[in-house]
Amino acid sequence: MPGYGRQVSDVSFAAAAGRRLPETDDVARAAERIAPYARRTPLFPVELDGRPLVLKLEHLQLSGSFKLRGALNALVADGSATAVVTASGGNHGLGVAVAARLLGRAATIFVPEPAPSSKTTRIAATGARLVRAGATYADAVEAALECVADGGGRYVPAYDDLLVVAGQGTVAAEIVADAPGVDAIVVAAGGGGLAAGTALGGGGRRVVAVEPEHCSSLHDALVAGHPVESPTDSVAASALGATRVGEIPFGVLATRAPESVLVTDGEILAARDRLWEEFRLAVEPAAAAGLAAWTAGRVDAALACVVLCGANTEWLPQ
Repeated sequence: MPGYGRQVSDVSFAAAAGRRLPETDDVARAAERIAPYARRTPLFPVELDGRPLVLKLEHLQLSGSFKLRGALNALVADGSATAVVTASGGNHGLGVAVAARLLGRAATIFVPEPAPSSKTTRIAATGARLVRAGATYADAVEAALECVADGGGRYVPAYDDLLVVAGQGTVAAEIVADAPGVDAIVVAAGGGGLAAGTALGGGGRRVVAVEPEHCSSLHDALVAGHPVESPTDSVAASALGATRVGEIPFGVLATRAPESVLVTDGEILAARDRLWEEFRLAVEPAAAAGLAAWTAGRVDAALACVVLCGANTEWLPQ
């Protein structure tokens, strides 16, 4: 299955909405803000199938995923917000809940009814208020925004936000600092926040954005030339199930020609199992998407770094 990368001409989505796109300097500022709170996760050089590879163990981050970084950056930058609200399929909500606890803020997290217990149980354990609302992520967003309108607190978007994208970019900044020989950074893509942050923080390294075949909002946007509605049917949908890529992430990525690669659910699960069998690394399906693309030969790089982005899973290795 070939990768897909192209330059998109229309880069005015976020600008048209009156919002500035994040820049590289925003990632540097984010790194300073979150340093007292977030873990600097390690790199793990390995050899697979006779080829060198670097794994970024971001699943060891506080909250169990990279989402903590963007949430922390947004909340630290806005010191006036004593209460925060968000909607999430799981990992972002957990990131906001943990960030709020670290900073002494109150948090209300809206999740759709099908949100997995591996994530909702952890959200509730932080002390945040957990609210189930509707059957879809869009339903949860609507309920969260109603809460904000009623004075519930500052809304922290999951990915369509300058501060959130800049915070996610600190993952790539750490990779570049710790492994300057890496020439490609491979990330799983949902709403586009991590991919856009990687493009900003990766020091010019190639960005390979990997999505499931039937859960591919970024790939579909790159093909169309603008964000479009996409289906979310995948084993990794709880983490990658954005129905539409964010305008700010797409505005960043449209000028940087990321490589877009699709993988099957079977390839994702096989990669997840291999991470456990060979390295005893237990991750959720979304976190294995990048390795799935690499092992399938869809990442052409001398030395790639695959970001293992999350570990909030109900799956127990056998």
